[in-house]
Amino acid sequence: MLVLTSSSVASLDVISERSDPAVQRIIDVTKHSRSVVRTALIEDTEPLLQSIRAGVEFFEVYGLETTPLPGDLLAACEQRGIPVRLLAAPIANQVFKTEKKPKAFGIARVPRPCRFEDLAGRTGDLILLDGVKIVGNIGAIVRTAFALGAAGIVLVDSDLVSIADRRLVRASRGYVFSLPIVLASRAEAIGHFRDSGMRLMTFDADGDHSVGDLGGIDERLVLMFGSEKVGPSGEFSDISTETVSIPMNPAAESLNVSVSAGIALHARAHRNLS
Repeated sequence: MLVLTSSSVASLDVISERSDPAVQRIIDVTKHSRSVVRTALIEDTEPLLQSIRAGVEFFEVYGLETTPLPGDLLAACEQRGIPVRLLAAPIANQVFKTEKKPKAFGIARVPRPCRFEDLAGRTGDLILLDGVKIVGNIGAIVRTAFALGAAGIVLVDSDLVSIADRRLVRASRGYVFSLPIVLASRAEAIGHFRDSGMRLMTFDADGDHSVGDLGGIDERLVLMFGSEKVGPSGEFSDISTETVSIPMNPAAESLNVSVSAGIALHARAHRNLS
């Protein structure tokens, strides 16, 4: 990874006054109680780079005056015309207080929410997460879905109000902006997939199919995974009559939902990545 030299760091402006408008903007975006999420804090180099590559609009990217910024991040910012400044140590302490201070972060405009129409015309499988609420699991599934060619993800009853949730951005390493992710109610999802005619397959411990069978299906699928505690909701049963199981040691209680999704997507990778 390229790193700026000391002379390059010295050429960047340093925010040293609390009165700088950027300071209040950063403080506002870190508040957990925001009901309307229009801006997001993207932290750490890899999520920043991936967000920039995905076309996310940044107001500004920041580093710490005491820590050199990676050269590839600076190059990406320069290419996209994103301003970069450094925070003096006292200002960084005021902004993040007891939180761990990220060495690099940016303030971005949250993209418009994805809708079901954004999934149309795409050829890969879709992931439907019904009642999955653990953000770390959702983030891991997002990364795997992008890597293995899924066309998008539908989140039902996730408790998330925006895909720009700081926890989700961190857990997905920024890939949350790289494929369509739709936040939907259960009724909206049922209505959409009933009308779409797509083949919906639910993962269950006692499935009719084995996950290995998925490799032989040459059509677009919706792969549905239920919550970590109670599994998939029965409300989808009228549009999903097929179930899939993953062979495993009977002494093991279950697989983590993100692991299950990864196994399923790997079984479908030859089609989705083609």
